[in-house]
Amino acid sequence: MPRYIVERTIPGAAKLSEQQLTAIAKKSVGAIKQMGSDYQWHHSYVAGDKFYCVHEAPSEQAVREHARLGGFPIDRIEEIVEVVGPSGVKALSPA
Repeated sequence: MPRYIVERTIPGAAKLSEQQLTAIAKKSVGAIKQMGSDYQWHHSYVAGDKFYCVHEAPSEQAVREHARLGGFPIDRIEEIVEVVGPSGVKALSPA
């Protein structure tokens, strides 16, 4: 299944409390449960006014549906094609 990086602008994101971040995470999990399909949120990075979220979903449209259900903004969605780190390229699971 494809993996996507989702960029979201949430003003003051880096200043949100642990409680606020936990509430956002719960909203995300609730949206995934509502979808009733294969969908996985791996994790998110918070930096400045942005969230960068890694999702595994059947399609970009499914990512958009998750955002709609959770009330999350989307600035950009890109399919992840490779993962590169200090030891080289890490193969993604076949789609």
